[in-house]
Parts: sequence; structure tokens; C-alpha cells
Amino acid sequence: MDDRAPWLSWAVELQALAQAGLTYGHDRFDRERYERIRAIAAEMIGYKTELPADTVRELFCSETGYQTPKLDTRAAIFREDKILLVRERDGLWSLPGGWVDVDRSVGENAVKEVREEAGLEARAEFLIAVQDRDRHNKPVYAHKVCKIFVLCTALSGAFRENSETTASGWFGLDELPPLAENKNTAGQIRMCFDAHRAEHWVTLFD
Repeated sequence: MDDRAPWLSWAVELQALAQAGLTYGHDRFDRERYERIRAIAAEMIGYKTELPADTVRELFCSETGYQTPKLDTRAAIFREDKILLVRERDGLWSLPGGWVDVDRSVGENAVKEVREEAGLEARAEFLIAVQDRDRHNKPVYAHKVCKIFVLCTALSGAFRENSETTASGWFGLDELPPLAENKNTAGQIRMCFDAHRAEHWVTLFD
């Protein structure tokens, strides 16, 4: 089910169709039409969200090739049945994570994000879940995102404040701080606790 407003779903579909046309079309006049369709989709987003045109184009029209979802990793690390969270610059807390870099696997990216945001060396153990972000997190984005939750083990290191996070902490399920719910909800963190406590976990997906 798509929870996006109809206008946003239409804009996203127009952008995807235009990008496919630009990828596979060769006729010069057709390509000009596809460029205009993509521009209209971006204008729709900008008009409804009041985002600057350059920001919309960067987020919405900067990719090449067939349109596919972006990947976001979130690392779940436990100590004495408490989960590691990092505090972001806006004061909200999240699992260490971020966009998957083009030169890294999902596991490598999860480990990298733990190092950068929590100051810890870690080892990726197994996939907890692969989720369609639109079904679990708000606000809904114009671009599609697959969120990948990875259970990790901390090996060494200590937190240092950095450009992305200002603190780290270990939290029980009943003592979670204010969460950055666009990145991880209480339900998603509960899912990570379930995976950590399970004797045999089966990866969830939707």
C-alpha cells in the first residue's frame, strides 16, 4: 500500500517513466519530451513542498539509468540487552546508519556507519529485516528507500563527537530516548530487540 498523497505518487511515477525514457530512448525529440516530463514532475514536488528548485532537482532528478530504490543501512548493536543509539545534531536518536556507498556491500556499509557515527569497530552478523521505508517511516519521501537492518557485534573503540553525532548511549526497550522517526521508529527498534533475543531469527521483508 502506498501512503503517499496522490499528487506525490503521480510525480514519482512521472519521474520514473521519464528517467526510463531517457535511459533507453534514442530519438532526440523523444528525449526532449522525457526531459520536460521529468522537469514537470520536479516542479510538482517543488510547488507542493515549497522546496527550492535546485534541491528538488538534486534529490529527484540527479540519477541516471533505470530508477531503483536507494538503500539505507541501520546497525543494531547490543550490550547486556541494551541497544546502541547515537544522538544526531538535532537532538534526536537513531541507530547508526546511512546511505549505502556505491563501493561497499550492505555489511561493509553498516560497519562503516558504526565506525563513523559511534566510534566503534564492529562486525556484521546477519540481516534482521529489509523494509520498504514508506510502510514504516514518516514523512514519506519522493524517492523510494529500502531500509536494511543489520545485527552487528561491537569489537572495540569509543565514541568521539563528530560531524554527524554528538553522543552515544545504551538503552533498554522501555527507556528509549526521543527518536529520529524518519530513520527508525520504536517498532523498528523493538524488532531489533526481538532479533537479538531470538535463538533462530528469520529475516523479515516487505
